[in-house]
Amino acid sequence: MKFELFTRVALREDLPQYKLCQGDVATIVEHHPVPDDEDGYSLEVFNAVGETIAVITVAQSQIEPLMSNEVLHVRVLDEVIA
Repeated sequence: MKFELFTRVALREDLPQYKLCQGDVATIVEHHPVPDDEDGYSLEVFNAVGETIAVITVAQSQIEPLMSNEVLHVRVLDEVIA
């Protein structure tokens, strides 16, 4: 599935190197097509008040679309992501 730019997506898995968890929501800011392999995406991750806390690159299989039967929630980020 190809995702459109500026679409909000959820992480499918924990990304401990970024202190992000499965289900965290991010916005697609760039698509990285890879011929004969899995595409990648750059994601911008925001805190609850809309400040950017990270820009990361993930494989397409690490994200999924948001669904209408899901609810967003807030969690505490133990430390600032570098």
